[in-house]
Amino acid sequence: MSAKKKRLGRGLDGLLPAAPPKSTAGAATARIEELHPNREQPRRRFDDAALDELAASIREHGVLEPILVRKRRGGGFEIIAGERRWRASQRAGLKEVPVFVRELSDAAAFEAALVENLQREDLNPIETARAFQRLIDEFGHTQEQVAERVGKDRSSVSNALRLLKLPDEVLDMLEEGRLTEGHGRALLMAPDPSTMVRLARQAAAQKLSVREVERRSRGAKSTAGAKQGAVKSPNVKDLERRLSEALGTPVIVEPKRGEKGALRIPYHSYDQLDQIIATLTARR
Repeated sequence: MSAKKKRLGRGLDGLLPAAPPKSTAGAATARIEELHPNREQPRRRFDDAALDELAASIREHGVLEPILVRKRRGGGFEIIAGERRWRASQRAGLKEVPVFVRELSDAAAFEAALVENLQREDLNPIETARAFQRLIDEFGHTQEQVAERVGKDRSSVSNALRLLKLPDEVLDMLEEGRLTEGHGRALLMAPDPSTMVRLARQAAAQKLSVREVERRSRGAKSTAGAKQGAVKSPNVKDLERRLSEALGTPVIVEPKRGEKGALRIPYHSYDQLDQIIATLTARR
């Protein structure tokens, strides 16, 4: 087991109250409809294929690890850690699931859910960054305290939080898995948000490596203010996005007076130009 995993394991143990004596520490069971997802769960995306695989395993072997819960004011239990197991158990047709009931504050419950997801590497980079930011904004932690609580280096927490400076469109690409965390850090080297978006579209469409994105980001010149007053409408921006995705290269739409305008389709090699031409001719 790596040092990282050991640190995370101790972090989760430290968030939970001591377990009762062994003679009474066995997991209880609860009806599956008594469990309710935590609205503050750091994880927002659940992969259907992965849930189906887990459901198949649960049908064969059952739920091997109890779901961590706390009592709800309105009855039943709120899931702290294990929502993925609960969802898969529903798909598997289970009527009851094993649970560990703990009395935790809102802060401790959120931290426990975050640490469990980090242990399982279930969060995408933006979910992780937003969870770290919540620990700072809502629960008053410093970056050092966040790092200690989740078992990571302070630099890892700081780098994760920096991703939140990216434009919303780029954040969406990271959440959807179209770009990696490394791509996100590379894009932060670009001089302005519009350049970040442009390079992110290139990276996603052309499957650029992190190193190539770094090179383009470092070499990019700021376009902010290059054309005063030439702010593109949302419709033009949407058209650029759709054309860029369709052709696999960033497309620039330049509206002029009236209904006139220009369409620029840059390419970086003759092979790419051949691909663009093939795409355009295939769409006739």
